[in-house]
Amino acid sequence: MNEQLDSKTGWLSRDELDNIRANVPLVYVDAVPVRVDDLGRVTHVGMLLRQAADGTLSRMVVSGRVMYGERVRDALLRHLEKDLGPVALPRIPAEVAPFTIVEYFPDPDVSGFHDPRHHAVSLAFVVPVAGDCQPTQEALDLAWYPPEQAVSEAVRREMTGGHDRLIRLALAHVGQLP
Repeated sequence: MNEQLDSKTGWLSRDELDNIRANVPLVYVDAVPVRVDDLGRVTHVGMLLRQAADGTLSRMVVSGRVMYGERVRDALLRHLEKDLGPVALPRIPAEVAPFTIVEYFPDPDVSGFHDPRHHAVSLAFVVPVAGDCQPTQEALDLAWYPPEQAVSEAVRREMTGGHDRLIRLALAHVGQLP
């Protein structure tokens, strides 16, 4: 097995990851967890409270890297289960397609989406969840907001890195932007 890459898990050493982050855009997934009513309309948007890449406490969507050899669908499921718990029961279709692509840059002025660690290209999805969600690992809290509150100034002030824009894009995509 290569010392730099464990091909079974897709993990790189910290030094190798830092070197790649400095030179190559990484592929990520962003998942906006939602609860829907019987007609499929979004009733609530889930946002985690966790330490953001810039060191601040921030409300954000589920997000993470796609590992080497991992399908996008599997990466979505892995991150949703890691952040929302194993009984979140996300409804991810067999063939996934993002509603948008987000580019995060170390310079916040390039795209409005910011990650001080690196340049990342993220495939963004709206994912209905049906089960009981409990924040796990790095998340300090999980809050569910009705669409009107999710885009309110009070909630937007709690977000960094452009996640407030991502929530607005997600709600517009499903026809629920207030």
